[in-house]
Amino acid sequence: MQRPSWLPAYIRELQGLRGLAVLAVVLYHCHARLEGTWVYGPVLWGWAGVNLFFALSGFLITSILIEASNNLEAEPHYFRNFYARRALRIWPVYFLLLIVCYSVPEWFLGDTLAHQAGWKTLVAYALFVQNLRHVALPGTLGPTWSLAIEEQYYVVWAPIVRFCRGRMAWAVPGVLVAMVVASPVVRFVHPYWVNSTHTLIHLDGIALGSLLALGLYGLQVSRRVWLWIGLCAAVAGFVLAGTWAGGTSFLDSALALGFAGVVLAAVAGSGARNPAAWLLRRGPLPFYGKISYGLYMTHILVFVYFGNFDARLSDGNSVQVLNNLAIVGLRLVASTLVATVLWYGFESQILRLKRYF
Repeated sequence: MQRPSWLPAYIRELQGLRGLAVLAVVLYHCHARLEGTWVYGPVLWGWAGVNLFFALSGFLITSILIEASNNLEAEPHYFRNFYARRALRIWPVYFLLLIVCYSVPEWFLGDTLAHQAGWKTLVAYALFVQNLRHVALPGTLGPTWSLAIEEQYYVVWAPIVRFCRGRMAWAVPGVLVAMVVASPVVRFVHPYWVNSTHTLIHLDGIALGSLLALGLYGLQVSRRVWLWIGLCAAVAGFVLAGTWAGGTSFLDSALALGFAGVVLAAVAGSGARNPAAWLLRRGPLPFYGKISYGLYMTHILVFVYFGNFDARLSDGNSVQVLNNLAIVGLRLVASTLVATVLWYGFESQILRLKRYF
């Protein structure tokens, strides 16, 4: 399995897709304030930005693992390098968020420290399994459920890619296809031990993203053909999501297909001179993609911090729509500033350590 000659080492359009995904999630968490405006309907779908994150993560992580497996010089340190780099990317902001929230639990967790610091809760956060518990996450820590799924996926997926080579290579796409099929089935059956954030019902997007990477690296298909496959998958997925699959256990599967198609089209169309590709490479979207992790993790924390300001603007009714737009504007500006400071002053400094792995 080799990287296609036309595929650049750094795909700038994917940064723009990250920015699009995080803005969709942030605006979704403001949807109550946007009621009565023309954006209210589209914003209600903002939760699907997480599905786009899953597709992106599956593609990028599997691409990294394939190239690491092909690098004979780095192969002895395959697991050390992969997990160390993931830890440097994920853990600092994650544990910083936990420290801030637990420093003022009554404010940021909406509960007393005694209720939120039980050993089962703390162990769940430490091991990234909080999404498996039948206990609602505090609002400020709500975004960590999807992070937990990705961490669990990294732990399991890296050994599969590493050891299922040669005669066992068929097992890699086989596992992914099984994930894609199993997720809607589990959602449909909905056993009592599965909650709404359980890993088993959210594997469609990340598995399809991984299948994209396997296809691009393993199949001799031209760039133009991949582009058309991506566009057709995107259209088919979103049409299904808005029609037949809507409101069913197959909705996430349809969205996974649509977003996987978007990722594939962005990859195959990298460097193209058209308005869509330009927007993903230039302007605010790639900037938001750069700060997307910090923004995703901290935006609800920022919303809670400015809750008193929200309450003051909500007192009057005569210009309620304008007040709500002002609140959304404040939230977006404040959370962007916090994420920007977090990126340049904290995340990017720690990520320099990646060169050792």
